[in-house]
Amino acid sequence: MNRPKIPLALAIPAALGLVFLTLPLAGLLIRAPWSTLPERLTEPGILAALRLSLLTASLATVVCLILGVPLAWVLARLHFPGRRLVRALVTVPLVLPPVVGGVALLLVFGRRGLIGGWLDQTFGVSLPFTTAGVVVAEAFVAMPFLVIAVEGALRGSDARYEEAAATLGASRWTAFRRVTLPLIAPGVAAGAVLCWARALGEFGATITFAGNFPGRTQTMPLAVYLALEQDLDAAIVLSLVLLAVSVGILAALRDKWVAA
Repeated sequence: MNRPKIPLALAIPAALGLVFLTLPLAGLLIRAPWSTLPERLTEPGILAALRLSLLTASLATVVCLILGVPLAWVLARLHFPGRRLVRALVTVPLVLPPVVGGVALLLVFGRRGLIGGWLDQTFGVSLPFTTAGVVVAEAFVAMPFLVIAVEGALRGSDARYEEAAATLGASRWTAFRRVTLPLIAPGVAAGAVLCWARALGEFGATITFAGNFPGRTQTMPLAVYLALEQDLDAAIVLSLVLLAVSVGILAALRDKWVAA
């Protein structure tokens, strides 16, 4: 079988694009302090940032699953006036600068915000500059990834199975739980993984809304930012951990979930 020849006008820009994307990663790997890597990975500051990042990203993913899966079902299955506007609003955090998202969260959930003032006066709950605030910021920027993935899985699934369950007397909730969710499980899993990875790497909204307090709100991206001013090798080590997580996510999504 003859392989198609690649035109030179396409091959050269493609090669340059590949070099442009991979060269910074190669530089990170070459510059990494491999001899002291084990010791640096066990430093208290790095471990604290890693634990906090894993905890907050996981909690943010749970929040996104609880809120995002029903939202994706509404967008995929129901027809109502303004659906396009709702979908546009859902995807706004994808293109919104994260710092702007953090400012918006402050204006809503801050102590003088639209909801934050009521939460503080009624329940004594203050979200900004707390670990819970990190979860809120990460969920805000990561939820669109889950909604888009689940909505795509719902649109690709056969709605006739749900209709058949309804004709047999199943309620919409029962049909969703017993029929729809098993059908779209790979899409939900893929969306959750992407959501978790995005939450793990969130920086702008987190530092604006939750601050950068070690042990409380300093996640790994924030620790990288701080380490760049104090210890370059520590910043490289933290970056390597995030790079390893990203590569692992891509490897996990490569076959079955992406195909679904």
